[in-house]
Amino acid sequence: MWFLSCSLNLARLKKWVISVLCIMIRASFILKRQVFSIYIYAFSKRCLFALIFCYFINSLHVDEYLFKSWMSQYDKNYEINEYYQRLQIFLDNKKKIERHNAGNHKFSMGLNQFSDMTFAEFKKSYLLTEPQNCSATRGNHLSSNGPYPDMIDWRTKGNYVTNVKNQGACGSCWTFSTTGCLESVTAIATGKLLQLAEQQLVDCAGAFDNHGCNGGLPSHAFEYIMYNKGLMTELDYPYKAKEGECRFKPDLAAAFVKDVVNITKYDEMGMVDAVARLNPVSFAYEVTSDFMHYKDGIYTSTVCHNTTDMVNHAVLAVGYAEQNGTPYWIVKNSWGTYWGINGYFYIERGKNMCGLAACSSYPLPLV
Repeated sequence: MWFLSCSLNLARLKKWVISVLCIMIRASFILKRQVFSIYIYAFSKRCLFALIFCYFINSLHVDEYLFKSWMSQYDKNYEINEYYQRLQIFLDNKKKIERHNAGNHKFSMGLNQFSDMTFAEFKKSYLLTEPQNCSATRGNHLSSNGPYPDMIDWRTKGNYVTNVKNQGACGSCWTFSTTGCLESVTAIATGKLLQLAEQQLVDCAGAFDNHGCNGGLPSHAFEYIMYNKGLMTELDYPYKAKEGECRFKPDLAAAFVKDVVNITKYDEMGMVDAVARLNPVSFAYEVTSDFMHYKDGIYTSTVCHNTTDMVNHAVLAVGYAEQNGTPYWIVKNSWGTYWGINGYFYIERGKNMCGLAACSSYPLPLV
């Protein structure tokens, strides 16, 4: 049955059927033969049936073709039973994304490497699962009270920000926020941009109220580095995305912390001051289900919380700006470059959105 292949070429089939019908109908008017008109009628019915059948087949399989294309893009493979489970989750997420993008929002959503996961699965693998005590009722950051530039981006000020990394299926975001900030402050102080070891923090920083792949906080990690007397490079202590034995070697330490600076709880202008005058800043906030599908634009939420006890993800503010009257932070994430804006996202500034001002900090480098 030749028309079974039409689900891949529906547009071409439509064009072909219409062309043939037009030619034969024109011929029937020219020849004016009754028998020929009857033949055209019968042929038209067959063509119409083929077209309807192909449309049905195409509608039935188009979502699966999209899913298989997505699987190829993100190098996904499943056993047969899991395949149909992941297909259904993928289609549910796709519908959610389409509904969101049809509405009036400041950010858009899109398919990404997480599109075959429920939020419960995503939360378990990629976010902080241990409760975090991150409040600094009164921090030791001293603000200058401005004035501040309208926008700043440490990525464009010099070689001060390392490439976006990928934490994998391990709730180690806090280690990437930590290394990202220490990499930047060290580069600003010395002119040398290092790639520091997240895995050392995963394996070794547990005594400072951190929990490896189950969570931690940059401020606690900075304290570990300060008292531990150094952090190794990623080259010397490669990332594994799982917890292991501590393999720190003091003679290979490459970056050091002199002191830890906490910004007072909910003092978002203190964050602006630090980013504008000094360096990028680590912060934690709450991720809810729509954020895992973020694609671009300025993220805002009406369902996330803004309190210290609900934060579940740590990232790095590398700058800020404003778009169409909405101020926002420029933030480096740790979910790879295929997520968001090449691994970055924008989040509304000035409203403690999702608790982003609840616990922010940065280290003073020892150089």
